[in-house]
Amino acid sequence: MKWRKFNGEPIHLPIKDAVEKAIEKETADGNKLKVCIGTDSQVKGRETEFATVIVFLREGRGGFMFIHNEKTLHQYSIKERMLVEVAKSIEIAYELCDLFTLYEVDMEVHADINTNPSFKSNEALREAMGYILGMGFAFKAKPEAFASSSCANKVVN
Repeated sequence: MKWRKFNGEPIHLPIKDAVEKAIEKETADGNKLKVCIGTDSQVKGRETEFATVIVFLREGRGGFMFIHNEKTLHQYSIKERMLVEVAKSIEIAYELCDLFTLYEVDMEVHADINTNPSFKSNEALREAMGYILGMGFAFKAKPEAFASSSCANKVVN
């Protein structure tokens, strides 16, 4: 899995090592961190592109993020695509959660799913929420899910 920083610089370490290094650096610099993980996707013709982000928020001091993009030719229904987004976020959250526990970093999983029933993506809300909460993770949906709806949205080509 290839990850990069927002400036395009590739991350050569395994993502777990890169995240641990970032947490250690930020903690040494006196920053209190919170991490939000989210995925967004975009369909272009026959291709679906997913962008997953790990957003590091420094309490009162901005933030930064790590990004992973992935393309597929698989055709999804809206509900299926929303649940795949959530699954990608959970996969990363699960891989990293012991680090967040070890370093006492709060973590949330953000789903780019609208809480308003008049939007198509809302069909996936109950399952996504159950999936995330069932894994023991804090959950945010639109409009509070900025990691997926703003950050990942900006980096999905």
